[in-house]
Amino acid sequence: MDNNPVTSADETARKPTRTAHEVRRLDYSGDGLVEADVAESPYLQARAWVDAAQAAAGERADVPEPSALSVATVDESGSPDVRTVLMRFFDERGPGFVTNLGSAKSKQLQGNPRVAASLTWPSIYRAIRFRGSAVPLDRDEVEGYFASRPYGSRLSAWASDQSRPAADRAELERRWQQVLERFPDTGRDDDVPVPDFWGGWRIVCDEVEFWAGRSNRLHDRIVFRRSGPGDLADPGAWTRSRLQP
Repeated sequence: MDNNPVTSADETARKPTRTAHEVRRLDYSGDGLVEADVAESPYLQARAWVDAAQAAAGERADVPEPSALSVATVDESGSPDVRTVLMRFFDERGPGFVTNLGSAKSKQLQGNPRVAASLTWPSIYRAIRFRGSAVPLDRDEVEGYFASRPYGSRLSAWASDQSRPAADRAELERRWQQVLERFPDTGRDDDVPVPDFWGGWRIVCDEVEFWAGRSNRLHDRIVFRRSGPGDLADPGAWTRSRLQP
């Protein structure tokens, strides 16, 4: 009896082939995050990382949008929903973003304000996770930010019924042309008024986690959890611990 049987062509064909995704391995060579280097409050730590990501974006091509924020909400059926927006506000009160107040995310937050969000920078092996509740941005903050937007971005706030169906691209172009004619570019910050249906949300955090990639998948995870009243910059409002990767 042959102790080294030859595998038939049919048997070879039946064997599953590995895809490039399955065999690709990347060892994370980040700086990590040890307790001695963690700031005293989640705001100071997050501010340092956000500033570092923004600086990296100006120096390298693999951090193209350092303010890209994934925001997860819950719809009326209890199903999670996630999308990526841009973090346009960040201070001691928490991260914030702007949007159409009739959008899917806004309607979901009006029904259930619980929210999770993350800033992820794969090329520098860092991420920040925020969990908490969303509150509407103050109108003066919305108006101040809207005036700083480029002319075309201000027009798009009027042209798009965000999250609603469109027949085709031509419909979007028609809507754009209509608002272009309605609000001609005068070079002034107030040539396009802020729509009543446009605003934003801030995340009042109960938990902030910092993830730092390490070799051999032995990553660092430092989490701040709310233990009392206070904002993100108040060390007394938070307890800090390490999570296993």
